[in-house]
Amino acid sequence: MLELTRITAGYDRRDPVVRDVSLHVGAGEAVGLLGPSGCGKSTLAKVAALLHRPDAGTMTLDSTVIRGWRHRAPREQRTSVGVVFQQPRLSADPRLSLRELIAQPLRSTGRRRDVPARVAELARSVGLSEELLERRPHAVSDGQLQRACLARALVLRPRLLICDEMTAMLDASTTAALVAVVERYRAASGAALLAVGHDRVLLERWCDRTVGWDERETEKAPTGTVTAGGGLRPPAAPR
Repeated sequence: MLELTRITAGYDRRDPVVRDVSLHVGAGEAVGLLGPSGCGKSTLAKVAALLHRPDAGTMTLDSTVIRGWRHRAPREQRTSVGVVFQQPRLSADPRLSLRELIAQPLRSTGRRRDVPARVAELARSVGLSEELLERRPHAVSDGQLQRACLARALVLRPRLLICDEMTAMLDASTTAALVAVVERYRAASGAALLAVGHDRVLLERWCDRTVGWDERETEKAPTGTVTAGGGLRPPAAPR
């Protein structure tokens, strides 16, 4: 499904945030990417979401080598990936109601006819009432806004969902609710998941396998480690 091979990426070519990292997510698989704040995992997630062009390395999505990122990627590739970020207020247009926020991808891809039914379906799924749908971001809580952002990420029925610290700002009950929404969607669609975070307990309960960011995680990560050398280091044998 998703193959990142020897990716180097950042915001200054002289000092990349991610160096020579590889990661694989199989079709229908849920992979947790575990690492501390500032390690570069969110930059790697942006590369995987086609939002940030890497400086080096290759990315394959559905057996197709990616040649363009952001609006240079073909629409079919862009719409096959949904992404939810950590801070919903930074990823939501404050001028839009929650209803308009969820519908935005449908409108931008010429699917206006699908808006009423699809928005209503997803609002029920994520737990947003009709009254909340008419509010703008400033008039709802972080948890309510993140529910809308998750609905927006699912509205085009992506084959890969990337959750970058999606629940980091949320309370336990909202976290459980949103994880349940993701899992229901995956069960119905067969979509793959890349869940990025620093909460080991959550990722190990949520995902099929959890991958540590670097060699320092080896002893704690039972399923392998992202290494600076560009691959997965198998866990050390018990001693």
